[in-house]
Amino acid sequence: MQNISEIRKEYTQASLDADTVCKDPIKQFEKWLTEALRSEVPEPTAMNVATVNEYGRPSSRILLLKGIEENRLLFYTNYQSKKGRELEHNPACALTFFWPEMERQVRIEGITERLDAKESERYFQSRPRGSQIGAWASPQSSFIKDREILDERVIQITKKFEGLSTIPKPMQWGGYQVQPFLFEFWQGRPSRLHDRLQYTLIDETWRIQRLAP
Repeated sequence: MQNISEIRKEYTQASLDADTVCKDPIKQFEKWLTEALRSEVPEPTAMNVATVNEYGRPSSRILLLKGIEENRLLFYTNYQSKKGRELEHNPACALTFFWPEMERQVRIEGITERLDAKESERYFQSRPRGSQIGAWASPQSSFIKDREILDERVIQITKKFEGLSTIPKPMQWGGYQVQPFLFEFWQGRPSRLHDRLQYTLIDETWRIQRLAP
């Protein structure tokens, strides 16, 4: 195995300055996300979602961002999953986007709230039929004996909804909105002297500060 302590990469593509960024972090995030989409980096909407369980222990996983609306960041999942149960116990979460090809990272901290059923239903109906069946078939985060259990459930659900043009959304599946109170934008720079700008929401106003790398 390669000695990973010797891995080095110089970051030289861009810089980040408080005088030139958008004063609203949502707009700055949308700008960077748009640039990532146009650059065709792999999975530009992929984000690490970190939650905290009832014992105060963190856990995280990769999800896909599915919308930015009215200063909210949206994602969808199974409410009975591990993350769903943890968000029910503690609605605070942290999101991290990393676009290594652009030498950029964005950290977001906020409070989650379930979307209303109509909004979740609307998004569910936009999903491919296979994904809809998968949402019904998978008892997400539950222990299962083997893969065949899932395969059998898919067959059963497919038969159940055969002939129906619309598959209803499962009660245990839906969306979350994240109301951010902190953003950190990270731009790689040479010699590990990276640019870091933090936006903090104070009395409904965003304050921008530079962080040491």
